[in-house]
Amino acid sequence: MQLTKSLTIIFYTFLIFHLCVFQLFSQQDTPKGTIKGRLIDYETKSPLAGANVEVLNTEMGAATDGEGYYIISNISIGNYSLKFSYVGYEHLTRTDVIIRPKRISYINAELKTSLMESETIVVNAGYFTKTEEQPTSIANFTAEEIRRAPGSAGDVSRIIYGLPSVAKVNDTKNSLIVRGGSALENGFYVDNIEINNINHFPEQGSSGGPIGMINVDFIEDVNFYSGGFSSNFGDRLSSVMELRLREGNHDKFESQLDLSFSGFGGVAEGPLFNGKGSWMVSARRSFLDFIVGAIGEDAASIPQYSDLQAKIVYDLSPSHKLTLLNIGGLDAISHGRENAIEDKSNMYNEFQILQNTFGLNWRYLWGKKGYSNTAFSHSFTDYDFSIFDTHHYMTTGTEKVITEQNSMEQEFRIRNVNHLKINNSNKLDFGFEAKLLSVDYDSYYGPYNDFLGNQTPALIVKDKKSAAKLHGFMSYTWRPFTKLTLTPGVRIGHFTYNSNTNISPRFSASYQFTPSTAINFSTGIYHQNLPLVLLSQKESHKQMKDPEAHHFILGVSHLLTENTRLTVEVYDKQYYNFPMETTQPEIFIIDEMHFTGMFLPHETLVDKGRAQSRGVEIMIQKKLAKDFYGMVGTSYFRSKYRDYNGQWRNRIVDNRFTFNVEGGYKPNNKWEFSTRWIYAGGAPYTQFDEQASLAANRGIFDKDRINDSRMPDYH
Repeated sequence: MQLTKSLTIIFYTFLIFHLCVFQLFSQQDTPKGTIKGRLIDYETKSPLAGANVEVLNTEMGAATDGEGYYIISNISIGNYSLKFSYVGYEHLTRTDVIIRPKRISYINAELKTSLMESETIVVNAGYFTKTEEQPTSIANFTAEEIRRAPGSAGDVSRIIYGLPSVAKVNDTKNSLIVRGGSALENGFYVDNIEINNINHFPEQGSSGGPIGMINVDFIEDVNFYSGGFSSNFGDRLSSVMELRLREGNHDKFESQLDLSFSGFGGVAEGPLFNGKGSWMVSARRSFLDFIVGAIGEDAASIPQYSDLQAKIVYDLSPSHKLTLLNIGGLDAISHGRENAIEDKSNMYNEFQILQNTFGLNWRYLWGKKGYSNTAFSHSFTDYDFSIFDTHHYMTTGTEKVITEQNSMEQEFRIRNVNHLKINNSNKLDFGFEAKLLSVDYDSYYGPYNDFLGNQTPALIVKDKKSAAKLHGFMSYTWRPFTKLTLTPGVRIGHFTYNSNTNISPRFSASYQFTPSTAINFSTGIYHQNLPLVLLSQKESHKQMKDPEAHHFILGVSHLLTENTRLTVEVYDKQYYNFPMETTQPEIFIIDEMHFTGMFLPHETLVDKGRAQSRGVEIMIQKKLAKDFYGMVGTSYFRSKYRDYNGQWRNRIVDNRFTFNVEGGYKPNNKWEFSTRWIYAGGAPYTQFDEQASLAANRGIFDKDRINDSRMPDYH
């Protein structure tokens, strides 16, 4: 009760302070801001000289200079849309351009060559992102769309959670469950640098976690591929999130301080080398533990997390650009024994996790023919945690370790992606990836009864391992005539740890019936290596094949208006070679992460698991062209797996249907109203075998009713 009263007082003090500041500044003359940026060719990244830039609904605008740069000064603060146009290119419109007092907003754009100039210019104002290599299952969001999305708290994964392709199974995590997949199956790339996990408190061997680590103030835009992605991306079965970070201020030093109920921090940025480069850095820390400790409560059990991000850009010449990137986080929580007993919790723990990715990307422009991006990076995650059994201590007075981890996982990577424009009808993407994995495991898994009541012996893993992953990829984009685009591709990968080699063909096609309507198709085979934290448990696990997914996607995209798009997609995803535990033949092992947040020890894994997901998705997305914006999506799908005995069962991610509405109304630059509503079918769950549970004094699943029951509908 005391904690609730204290937090209430803090809330109203914080609110009154902001209202007073708002009133003070609203009575003063407001300074104006500036827009700067650069226009380049989407295919070659070469500058576009003499292009037009318009600030819509005003009389302001500019033309780009010989290097593609433009500047528009003396703009009143507020929210604007910019329209970019150039002869022979498709128009592009960027919404949510925020002008702040005495600050510079950098808006860069890439224009695509138009093959249907007269039609495209009239009908398509370029509000939506579509690439020839990815005609299906793509959603694009700007930084401002992420920041303003209700319920997202500036977390990029939270806005993705509202898409119809993502199941609704857990509000406490950022784990993305895409089209019947699992949190294991998602990939993340930031400025061409792969990052295993973009969340605080990362789950070992997975991409899940409760809180996002990427500062939204760094983001320029995000592309999310929910299936059928091109051969440029691999070693993932379900989805890829591609984040592009903005560059720091090239003209002057700027800084800001941030304060919210989640934490405090700041961002600073400025020029380097007389404007040929820039830098920006962000540091943040949660502070709920400070508040709780200040009012006399136990702050140890409150999650503590902090992150540090930095980006440095330097233009060596018009053709060469270097980008230096660092993203790191430190997380800690201690749920003590006394608190666990008071809360009637089954366990108490000590957690500390340190993770960091450091990378360098070199972009080289080949003149009018294309470009390459080559990234060198190093990532590590240091897990140090212990989990203890509360019930055992209460009955015996001694501690019983459930699991203990003191492990370091590292990856050294090189990634090279090349884009060659042969002509307007023929383009080639190709490249390679090489990864060196190095792990140092010092892990203890205590003996336990599994979900079905079987005794599992203790497991100790003390080992240092290294392995390499080698990948080569290529995709060819061919436009035989104006309305049809075909993109075949292939990816080849080899994993030295178990000597598995995989060939993954891909294919996509798009037919533009009219300037506003297209039918799109993509298919492909996708492979993913199992995480070493699971493979290293037993030498026999090396014998398993890599999990495999076959994607089939057919969709229609139609512009209802120039800023409102309707997409309808049907998909079928077939899974093969998933690990199954012979002592738990009814359980789908990959899904245990939803219950435990980690992989449990397993004695006899075999690659006999099958799964499938099929569904239809409908989404309407409206960009903020004037005063309304939003997204409405719905889906109906089924997600099942075949157990070791050959029986098909529901997966725990099988909501069956979802319905999402989010958006807002912005009548002027002073007010904005937004809302978010998600409705979904109840997720499956397994009832307990009451007699077995009473006998064991713990919950034991009824193996004859695995995932047969359903939670109430999610609302």
